[in-house]
Amino acid sequence: NIICSIVFGDRFDYEDKKFLALIDWIEENNNLQASIQTQIYNFFPTVMDYLPGPHQQLIKNFEKVDKFTTDIVMEHQKTRDPACPRDFIDAFLNKMDQEKGNADTKFTVETLSRTTLDLFLAGTGTTSITLRFAILILHKYPEIVGNGNKQF
Repeated sequence: NIICSIVFGDRFDYEDKKFLALIDWIEENNNLQASIQTQIYNFFPTVMDYLPGPHQQLIKNFEKVDKFTTDIVMEHQKTRDPACPRDFIDAFLNKMDQEKGNADTKFTVETLSRTTLDLFLAGTGTTSITLRFAILILHKYPEIVGNGNKQF
């Protein structure tokens, strides 16, 4: 939710069905990335597009997450106030307005959507994995938890 507030300008209720679906898609993709078919897909995407396997669900989930962020970008385009950016998306849209005459600009709606997705996925993925490993280590070595006076 912290990442959501920076990128999307809003926090989601922890019971929000859209937010929970988003988290489920991301979690499922994290699990699917370990499959051999997904790893092969990374090397031979054209061939694997036609073969069944868990990589097909990974692609569907990615499309759902992409639509989620694209919908938020489109909503921001309708409701933003250029004089008062709310978040990363508004700041990017303001930069897009500044770059309108530039044919070589990288500030496009597609770039915004992909960058927003990258920020969200990178932030949630690394944070959750780091926390999981920290909890796992504390669970495996409980003596560390009660060792407040000693330095390691």
